[in-house]
Amino acid sequence: MSKSLEEVNATVNTNKGSSFRRLLAFLGPAYMISVGYMDPGNWATDIAGGSKFGYSLLWVLVMSNIIALLLQSHCVRLGIVSGKDLAQASRENYPRFINFFLYILAEVAIAACDLAEVIGMAIGLHLLFPGISILTGVCITVFDSFILLFLLNRGIRKLEAFIISLIALIGLSFLVQLIIAQPSGSEIVSGLKPYIANDEALYIAIGIIGATVMPHNLYLHSSLVQTRAFKRTPTDIKKAIRFNTIDSAIALNLALFVNAAILILSAATFHKNGMYEVAEIQDAHKLLAPMLGSALAPILFAVALIAAGQSSTITGTLAGQVVMEGYLNFRLQPWIRRLLTRIIAIVPAFITILVVGEEATGKLLILSQVILSMQLGFAIIPLIHFVSDKNKMGEFVIPAWQKILSWIAVLTIISLNVTLVYAEISDLIINGSSPILVSFTIVPICVFCFLMLLYILIVPFVTKERPKESHFHEPLKPLVLERNNAFKRIAVTVDFSTSDNKAINKAIQLSNQNSVLVLIHVLESTTAAVYGEEAFDQEREEDVQNLKKYQAQLAKENINVEIQLGFGNPKQAIPDLILKNNCDALVMGTHGHKTLKDILLGATIESVRHNIKVPLVLV
Repeated sequence: MSKSLEEVNATVNTNKGSSFRRLLAFLGPAYMISVGYMDPGNWATDIAGGSKFGYSLLWVLVMSNIIALLLQSHCVRLGIVSGKDLAQASRENYPRFINFFLYILAEVAIAACDLAEVIGMAIGLHLLFPGISILTGVCITVFDSFILLFLLNRGIRKLEAFIISLIALIGLSFLVQLIIAQPSGSEIVSGLKPYIANDEALYIAIGIIGATVMPHNLYLHSSLVQTRAFKRTPTDIKKAIRFNTIDSAIALNLALFVNAAILILSAATFHKNGMYEVAEIQDAHKLLAPMLGSALAPILFAVALIAAGQSSTITGTLAGQVVMEGYLNFRLQPWIRRLLTRIIAIVPAFITILVVGEEATGKLLILSQVILSMQLGFAIIPLIHFVSDKNKMGEFVIPAWQKILSWIAVLTIISLNVTLVYAEISDLIINGSSPILVSFTIVPICVFCFLMLLYILIVPFVTKERPKESHFHEPLKPLVLERNNAFKRIAVTVDFSTSDNKAINKAIQLSNQNSVLVLIHVLESTTAAVYGEEAFDQEREEDVQNLKKYQAQLAKENINVEIQLGFGNPKQAIPDLILKNNCDALVMGTHGHKTLKDILLGATIESVRHNIKVPLVLV
């Protein structure tokens, strides 16, 4: 198994300088996580909660933040001590079927999160530039995917700096808006008393929990802490845990400020003036100016919304990469992973807005956060089991008081979710138009998910695990050595450039007097692509003559040579010729393309190596 986020794993040196400088070197991962706690999905639940129930749900935000601090500290501990992220740890400890189920749920959570970012970004663009419709904004969000790729190539610290600057922009925007709104201090304090008014308040409260304690953040944080390089001594591991926990405390409390500011702003502006049904972000933006008497507030609101959407979409992409690599041990290219995640999110947003209209975006945002909350138990339970296991964590196992608080938190979240699901299903069966359909579709799915939840909750308690060594790779097998066994038929791709000289010489080094070199050139002209072997033009004639010149020169040196001409796409033609000519090795000279040229011209080597079953040597 490869290292988590291998391209940035252990790339930040934390071993130099004073204790303060070392602390600064550890700061960063939690800020990447904190943006998930202030994404557009949070805005929807906070605005709806503030306008409908005033300050009374503030305590839910505080409770969620405390739970988040506890759980993110567990992620820090797991990643630092075991060197594995949550997905990798799950893959090692659960059966394949359970892991596949957990993987699907994790992907659903990431898609739900990305859905919130898509809608939030689209609304933000529409509010700041009224000429851009929300539907158009949804389509534009495809292109922000490539910001992540650029920043990640520049190094993890550059990406963290970008995220922190966006957080600062969001925090400053809401600080100014709170100053303009002038909320009541005594009413804010009263909102810290636990109270749920009715089922609707419960629905929004669960949405707030799902928007705050996000499943994908647990996977991502356990990976990001591994970007720091430090000595693997007990003392240094303890310091790494302590410094990362400080990082989490600062970052998540900033996120709490933003979430509380949104809810307080909604309560002070809308609920106070009898406007209890403001659930849409765009409605809140439209009403801010007349209610507060300031044109600056709605502008800051829109800017902060765009910043929240952009920062959250970056971390959602990284979480998707961590989950796929951890559970499946399968890695896609980052840009493919980014586009895949974004398209999955765009499709439901696009269809909903197209069919129902832009007024449905608020409900869709809240629904996405409730879905996130439903996934929480499936991520939290394995996490608590892992960090509570002395066989896995050794002396760094969490203390008893943290175990107790963690299980109380997860059981509270599961209880709220079960209550909500039961109420919703009961309503659909009693008042819905298709009770039989619900009984034979939704009910079995929910029962199955509940049984899976019980499995991952109970089974680790009743099964005694035998201690086992953990490795990143498969068990090492003895090498099978083949001495003086040169390749018999060596294919060499040529393009009549200076790279041919190195490629052919390398092939000669791999051969003996009985070997045959098969020189391959692919004709890529339009005529060749259309007519294949029947293509006869001047370019074909020149290429054949060049191959014959190579053959004649090598023959003088007593080297056995055959020549082969392919037609059309080299990615397919080269593997076909290797199979046809029974070649047992391939030597290719690299074309020198990078980045843009690979996108425009294609990376032939990358495709060829997946379509051949013989050794490939690159020169």
